[in-house]
Amino acid sequence: MLHVVFYFQVHQPFRINRFRVLDIMSGRDYFDEPLNRSVMERVGKKAYLRTNKILLDLIEKYEGRFKVSFSITGVAIEQFRNHYPEVLESFRELAKSGGVEFLGETYHHSLSYLFDTEEFIYQIRKHREVIRDEFGYTPVVFRNTELIYQDQLSDLVADEGFKVILAEGTEKILGWKSPLYAYRNYNGKLYLLLKHYRLSDDIAFRFSNRNWKGYPLTAEKFADWIEKLPLVEKENRNLFLNLFMDYETFGEHQWEETGIFEFLKHLPEKLLEREFISFAWPSEVIDIVNYEPEKLSFPQPVSWADMERDLSAWLENSMQQNATVTLYRILERAKEKGRGDLVEILRKLTTSDHVYYMSTKYFQDGDVHKYFSPYGAPEEAYLYFMNILADIEEKLRREESEI
Repeated sequence: MLHVVFYFQVHQPFRINRFRVLDIMSGRDYFDEPLNRSVMERVGKKAYLRTNKILLDLIEKYEGRFKVSFSITGVAIEQFRNHYPEVLESFRELAKSGGVEFLGETYHHSLSYLFDTEEFIYQIRKHREVIRDEFGYTPVVFRNTELIYQDQLSDLVADEGFKVILAEGTEKILGWKSPLYAYRNYNGKLYLLLKHYRLSDDIAFRFSNRNWKGYPLTAEKFADWIEKLPLVEKENRNLFLNLFMDYETFGEHQWEETGIFEFLKHLPEKLLEREFISFAWPSEVIDIVNYEPEKLSFPQPVSWADMERDLSAWLENSMQQNATVTLYRILERAKEKGRGDLVEILRKLTTSDHVYYMSTKYFQDGDVHKYFSPYGAPEEAYLYFMNILADIEEKLRREESEI
């Protein structure tokens, strides 16, 4: 049996103001709320509400046979509350449908695993709390920020009670092995599901590319491709086609005019016509797997970003490295001083998007970074970010001098 596992990442960062040197200690707001509201209203209308309605209809139509999973960041939920409550309510309706599983991750979609273990655990627990409060669901599957994963991370996640973890199915880890099988982490404590990046990216990135040999991608064509996948299995072991992507794929990255919504509407029908294909949640691997999964080691961090699928999207250049190290240093200082107000601001700044905007990559990866960035150049993103950190650090310094 081939089980199709759909996982969607729902995330929107708190975008910062163009904070100049002269703004330091001026009292200017750090975050650009008009921009945050504008983006949320646009994406909510173009993508979230439309796609949520389609998924709800599909879940009801197929009466439990169609399933999807979401990881919704805490900062996205905050902005739904602030700027578009109707979107949050539509996710609540999906939660009530019985066709959705919610995953755990870091509340602030941060790189905290790499820099501050204590902060990483805090953000996992805070995210679990908000998912339980908003949707009545306690996640047992974990997905780290941008699918960043390595062996040591799985130890921390297992200690927090998770049973399954998601990662990128890259050849530099798999070699000749297939991402279609369930695996276990390096010490066997967690089940490991790996993204099938080629088929995932056919939807997320190539769908509207008229120069792509697979264009136009229809539900029938995609189902035909999937139908051929189980031919690799000769021992009747259950397979897992893990299609992981940003939820904004539907309506924002791939506009309505591309036919992306029609594709989504018809895909379940075309897949369920095949008797040996079904849909599953990531957590169901625990019960569905009918073999002892092989252990798989990720000695170095792997992500789902860019051609390298490593950490270079966020930590390649000196600007990114300096910004991140400085941020976590000031965050620790604010915690020591008991400045909860500044700690919460700094946590919003831990969102990985802020250093992603500082990337100086070129060619195809660079184009992707530019598409997501609200700034004209990486250097702008760096300067505004560092000026905000300077402002926060000055507040801490003045407080210390008054003692």
